[in-house]
Amino acid sequence: MKKPYIARDGEVRELDRGFFAHATRGRPPMPEAAKKRRVNLMLDPDVADRLQDEANASAFVNNLLRDKLGM
Repeated sequence: MKKPYIARDGEVRELDRGFFAHATRGRPPMPEAAKKRRVNLMLDPDVADRLQDEANASAFVNNLLRDKLGM
């Protein structure tokens, strides 16, 4: 049996040639159901200006819409 790269205590052992032989770059693809969709909306200037003040405008709007739509 192969020795795992991550021990039970969370420590990662030294990465060897076997690891890099099968390593891939980037994240694995997300399932279609989890992907976000781009939607274009026309907003009043004051609303658009206020959204620019939010650190994560997408999450902010998502939460507002979920609350308003009863989701």
